[in-house]
Amino acid sequence: MTTNKPLIVGISGASGLIYAVRTLKFLLAADYAIELVASKSTYMVWQAEQNIRMPTEAEKQEQFWRQQAGVETLGKLRCHPWGDVGANIASGSFRALGMIVIPCSMSTVAKLAAGLSSDLLERAADVQLKEGRKLVIVPRETPFSLIHLRNLTTLAEAGARIVPAIPAWYHNPQTIEDLVDFVVARALDQFDIDCIPINRWQGHW
Repeated sequence: MTTNKPLIVGISGASGLIYAVRTLKFLLAADYAIELVASKSTYMVWQAEQNIRMPTEAEKQEQFWRQQAGVETLGKLRCHPWGDVGANIASGSFRALGMIVIPCSMSTVAKLAAGLSSDLLERAADVQLKEGRKLVIVPRETPFSLIHLRNLTTLAEAGARIVPAIPAWYHNPQTIEDLVDFVVARALDQFDIDCIPINRWQGHW
């Protein structure tokens, strides 16, 4: 790890929790500190996608996410309840590398674009924008409606980086994890974090 500042990881209720799990796996394995907040809808998505119940208690959530990521001890992980708008990450005075929302639902995108902060995830993301810190949005939706595109444009104009969950193919992916890891790597590139062993484009020979 190259910094003592934590990275805030927001997990919304969009389908594709594997993106969040792989993000945590590589960050923790690289000994990063993570402040995690999962939205209320994330609980329902875990149930729908994996038939798994995500615990509501912060301490049990840490163990849960570590088990899902397969990293029991490395790095630092602190989980926050979605409704705890008084948490450290809700304040601009809390120093962080920035925040990544992965995956990011269109509902979350809409609220962020409108400046709404109805829960801790939205408040923490809003703080990154107002403080001029890095906010990376990884939308997992298709197709995009005009409203979706306008909301994403608003966030980009406000300083957020939009990294859609669209994998490349030049790295010769062999598994679903290869496809997911490419997206995660490109998202973490926005923070100058290079902790995922992917085959990057080297040009033609």
